[in-house]
Amino acid sequence: MPIRNPFAPSPPVERLPDKEAARLYPRFRWSVMESTFIGYGTFYLVRNNLSVVSKDMSGALHYDHAMIGNILAISAISYGIGKFVMGTLSDRSNPRVFMAFGLLLTAICNLAFGSAASYSMHLMLWSLNGFIQGMGWPPCGRSMGHWFTKEERGLMFSIWNTSHNVGGGIAGMLAAWAVLHFGGWQYAFVAPGILAGIGSIYLFFRLSDTPQSVGLPPIEEYNALKQRVAGEASSEDSSSEGEKQRIEQELSFKEILFDYVLTNKYVWILAFANFFAYIARYSMLDWGPMYLREVKEATLASGGLAIFVLEFGGIPSTIAFGWLSDKWDGRRGMIAALCMMPIIGAFLVMVMTPPGYLWLDMAMLASIGFFIYPVINLIVILALDLTSKKAIGAAAGFIGLFGYIGRTVQAKGFGAVLKHQQATVGVKEAWTSVITLILISAFIALILLGITWRLRAKEAKAVAAENPA
Repeated sequence: MPIRNPFAPSPPVERLPDKEAARLYPRFRWSVMESTFIGYGTFYLVRNNLSVVSKDMSGALHYDHAMIGNILAISAISYGIGKFVMGTLSDRSNPRVFMAFGLLLTAICNLAFGSAASYSMHLMLWSLNGFIQGMGWPPCGRSMGHWFTKEERGLMFSIWNTSHNVGGGIAGMLAAWAVLHFGGWQYAFVAPGILAGIGSIYLFFRLSDTPQSVGLPPIEEYNALKQRVAGEASSEDSSSEGEKQRIEQELSFKEILFDYVLTNKYVWILAFANFFAYIARYSMLDWGPMYLREVKEATLASGGLAIFVLEFGGIPSTIAFGWLSDKWDGRRGMIAALCMMPIIGAFLVMVMTPPGYLWLDMAMLASIGFFIYPVINLIVILALDLTSKKAIGAAAGFIGLFGYIGRTVQAKGFGAVLKHQQATVGVKEAWTSVITLILISAFIALILLGITWRLRAKEAKAVAAENPA
């Protein structure tokens, strides 16, 4: 007897009557938005907690900057690989089981990390944690792609995308609170790990797979369904037999990768843009608390606040610019390119601000968060415009892979720069070199995004249509 794949997509069930389907559709759409929002935010609690206590770990375990950089780097590259691998798998999986299982595994990794005191063990556990974290975004992308239309994608994806700002911002505050309240850097991993375990149970019982798996029509028929019910017409009179019997086919791995991802030139451009944008994004998430404490005389609590400010600064702008991209005919590349300009300005202000003006540094971090998160969000949405909803995980995973290669480069590279230059030219000068490298990366991202400046939603659909469905 063959063993059933526990991650297999839920099969379609018999279609519900129109009135019942119209009544249930908004309820399921809300539950998918709510559960993926909370679930993915919880993934960040067990991913963004290391940077806040990196200085405390360094003191307790005698890790230098390069060793901390290695842990950050190995986590970043393993997450990038995991996001691509898990993204491809998630396109052919049930997000309810897939995502819940991933959150449980990453919770276990955090609990083990907090219990370990060995550098090699920390490298291994944070590498494994990074790979498993790849099970977070892709099932969310699959769910959102199946429950929300392309016409509302900019706004709805942007609202959902703020989940990582909420989770990432709380992660810094939670990690700092746990250390200060319980004592010891270990609790920055224990407390989030427990919460993530609870979150995995919530996801398993709350999240749904595709509309067809619960007896509803596919999202492309949702507007027609509402019109039929509003007009009090029966599905027998106003819908064709072909529509009622429509069953979506899952794509093969070969179709997903080669028909929709690897042969699309714009996906490659966006992937390289993501590489440099991620350096700007994660430079302050990974190194910001340590930078503020070593150069700007910040405390542990204010270091945790820096993560909160950076993450929450991107919430209103992500939603606003996502909505604007829908209104501007899908000009997502143009908006993303414009957002890179104030990011460059904010980093320049930070490097020129002397100690004693922490409020100004916090304001610049909020500005960076305000503009960098719309960039990350719009890069992914534009990529999704270019492909099929059945290949969302793979497309986002491929672009995410490049992004986390960028994070790996900055984590490893900045750690090495700091170790070398602090010993030769001094602490402040070493951090100035790091921020100069961030500025160069932000400028390259601006240039690459400029290539997609004229790409509108209709051109994106045309590019997607070039590939067989």
